[in-house]
Amino acid sequence: MASVSGGNISQVATLKTPESLKSPIWHHFGFRTDTGTDGLDKSKAICKLCKLEVKYCGNTTNLRNHLLRHHPELTSKPSGPQQMKLKETLQLPANSARSIKITEAIAGFVCKDMRPYSVVENEGFRHLMKVTEPHYIMVSRKRLSEEVIPNMYQSVKENVKSKLQSAERVGITSDTWTSLATESYMSVTAHFIDGEWNLISYALQTTEVETDHRSASLAEMLTNAINEWELMSKDPAIVTDNAANMVRAVEIMGLTHVGCFAHIINLASHAGLKLPNIARLLARVRHIAKFFHRSTTATRVLKEKQKLLQLKEHKLTIDVVTRWNSALEMLERFLEQQPAISAALMSPEVRRNETDLCSLKEGDITDAEDVVRALKPMKTATQVMSEEKTPTLSVIAPLHSLLLKEMTSLPDDSKVVKDLKDEIKKNLSMRYVNQKDMLHVASAIDPRFKALPFLSEEERESTFSTLKTEAISEMEEEASSLCIQCIFSLYSHTQQDDADGEEEDVGPQPAAPDAMPSSALECLLGDAYRPRDEGEAQKSRAEKVEDEIRRYRSRRPAGLQDNPLAWWRENENEYPLLARMAKRYLCVPGTSVASERVFSTAGDIITAKRSCLTPGHVNELLFLQKNLSIPK
Repeated sequence: MASVSGGNISQVATLKTPESLKSPIWHHFGFRTDTGTDGLDKSKAICKLCKLEVKYCGNTTNLRNHLLRHHPELTSKPSGPQQMKLKETLQLPANSARSIKITEAIAGFVCKDMRPYSVVENEGFRHLMKVTEPHYIMVSRKRLSEEVIPNMYQSVKENVKSKLQSAERVGITSDTWTSLATESYMSVTAHFIDGEWNLISYALQTTEVETDHRSASLAEMLTNAINEWELMSKDPAIVTDNAANMVRAVEIMGLTHVGCFAHIINLASHAGLKLPNIARLLARVRHIAKFFHRSTTATRVLKEKQKLLQLKEHKLTIDVVTRWNSALEMLERFLEQQPAISAALMSPEVRRNETDLCSLKEGDITDAEDVVRALKPMKTATQVMSEEKTPTLSVIAPLHSLLLKEMTSLPDDSKVVKDLKDEIKKNLSMRYVNQKDMLHVASAIDPRFKALPFLSEEERESTFSTLKTEAISEMEEEASSLCIQCIFSLYSHTQQDDADGEEEDVGPQPAAPDAMPSSALECLLGDAYRPRDEGEAQKSRAEKVEDEIRRYRSRRPAGLQDNPLAWWRENENEYPLLARMAKRYLCVPGTSVASERVFSTAGDIITAKRSCLTPGHVNELLFLQKNLSIPK
């Protein structure tokens, strides 16, 4: 307890505090000077605030207790400079290079691994960071979501935009989807071939569809996206599914449209699977699969029979309405496990508990085997079109032709298979009627398919004639563009010379060897007056293209397992004109699978725990998840 005298010192001489006393507490206390002497009365300290005397015993305990009792407001905010604790001196400053690097790594972890912002508040994660770097001050959830990740988004966005400007042409895919929070979004991806003949893909943006899904609204959103990324000058070709509103939206924009071939396979396969006989077969198999899914007894017996028959312990699968190949997978798994399924259904334990189970009728097993066999080409085609690292536009025409051939019914086909093939072929025949020329040229420029064996001789010649026309047109546009640039540069150069001349007359200067007027003249008259070696024939643009096409067609086709972009990387110098055409066509995807993968990723990001994410945060997280490069 502090010892305080009862009297209030109303008239006190100047209070002094020896310099040797360094504690912050002495900002509020001092000693009274003894009367008639120069010394200090150190038996009692005087409070400078209330003038009360406090007994001083050589330490500050009584003084501190006095402040706590009579002046508590001073104890919460000590005045004067305070000595930092040892722990505080070891902490990394938030603006240090090490701290910034760790914060960016945490942001990258959140984006790439699709973690919620709140992970920085989780006890386990904070413990991990404390063990890894004890002196790091954990970034707050608010700063992470409102500063760190948005800044990272802007940085990566500028880098992506810069790389897109180097592309000769860009292929775009787009699709719409709905989140768990019942908010509708449109995803846009871009694809191009870089200078090293690598196929580069970026997820550009995921924008909320705030209006309706009519074609005019979707066209406006796509136009805004293309303009934001400055891609309209890249002659973009847009790949979407075959929904009428998406197709019409691209038509309104006046751009090239390509229907997603994977979606077309899905539509054609669904048309065949909806036939009455096949639908009944699928319903019976689905009923049995669901029975084993919901009955623990039947599942246990099935596993016992699988072990007894030495079959793989696989669960039966159930088809999904939106994926045709899930029906095929359900049939394949059923046929694989059919001996174990039959044994399980016939076991007394299962029959006693589930006597109303509907079993397959006679002949259903044979029909299921026939259907699986007939749909195998459709499944393989779907897998081919799902490739990301190789071009797929050039594959559409060969695969489309092959599927039409495979779906032609044969005399020995069963009625179920015949009906299935006829329905699928009918659906496939209606597709790409107005896009055949573009797809044929894309296949012709792919060294794997340049022989075009799926076309007649007349169609092959017509395709290469179209390729020749487009290559000549591309050369003329390039020459025209170069001339305009040279003239503009010459004009700018002249204007600059005039301006410089007004400022200072430096006298005549020797002409530069590569003066700008000569460059402009070269653009305008170079073809006619360029020096040539003796015996060199003057070739027109058409002759140059014809020569390249002739040499290209006479060369042995690349193998189907080869990457066409690697082939063009090696042969670009030999066929420079066709190489430019290859970059224009092979950068366009044959499917909108890239956009579908974006909203598949979004399903992992917009979970039930994160359903309140704003559209802006959704866009940033999806963009960084797809485009952020993490150092190895």
